Amino acid sequence: MKNEKHLFGSQIGTGITWALIASTLWGISGTVLQFISQGQAIPATWFLSVRTLGAGVILLALSLIKYGKRTFAIFKTPRLIGWLLAYAIFGLMANLFTFYMSVQTGNASAATILQYLSPLFIVLGGILFLHEKPTQVDLITFGLALIGVFLAITHGDIHTLAIPLNALIWGILSGLTAAFYVVLPRPITREIPPMIVLGWALIIASVLFNLFHPVWVGVPALHGSTILAIATVILVGTILPFLALLHASNFAPSSVISILDAVQPVVTFILSLLFLNLKFNWVECLGAIIVLIAIYILQRYRTETD
Repeated sequence: MKNEKHLFGSQIGTGITWALIASTLWGISGTVLQFISQGQAIPATWFLSVRTLGAGVILLALSLIKYGKRTFAIFKTPRLIGWLLAYAIFGLMANLFTFYMSVQTGNASAATILQYLSPLFIVLGGILFLHEKPTQVDLITFGLALIGVFLAITHGDIHTLAIPLNALIWGILSGLTAAFYVVLPRPITREIPPMIVLGWALIIASVLFNLFHPVWVGVPALHGSTILAIATVILVGTILPFLALLHASNFAPSSVISILDAVQPVVTFILSLLFLNLKFNWVECLGAIIVLIAIYILQRYRTETD
């Protein structure tokens, strides 16, 4: 029995390690995204056309290697196709665009904190549309999150915004679309491996982005550092963390993995201080910490009661 417990603990530890790697990679990607969107002035629509095309092709290639013909099983019924389109458009596309705009008009740290509010939007959706009764924990975490966001974006002064108003709006929309990103693929991933679902969603998003702004039209000036940054976002911000998260799910339960999402905004915050010369005061830091604590409590409570 002792050996079984040790093995189980070892497996959980392996899952936690891979989940931490995934969150860290996403945190790094957020910082690089700010370098692209602000430092290089890359148009959002062109960049997203490139990102979705590159990541989609790579993921589908990996899916074909791992799953073979099963890669196309997602198109076997209109129901699955409908959910895939909804996920690709209202989840993936919308989230990529709103997050990019939030970073471009504000900064990566604030954008990541606001996107991290997605669990609150999921709970709020259940209350409004599924008529779920809010629990005491729901109300407490909502209140904490609102206080944290208020401190993070105002320095504690209601007359001052630490980021532009449009960045705040894009950030809130990013959190909302991140909730769609989590909820919409669930009916598909019960039947189709997540790697396949994300691969096809990226391809669909790429087609739509390229219809609006083809990658070969209006190509911005690309330097070596810019190309490296774009490749980093595609690989480090999309492919590698997703694969790491998939691997983590083989060892640790989703409740543990979801809580480790808190690492992403922390990594982005630290890297923004070190490499982007962003200035933060203690009130902003306190607000960010309160938001992280609120989401941690909510996720921990929800996974224990499901």
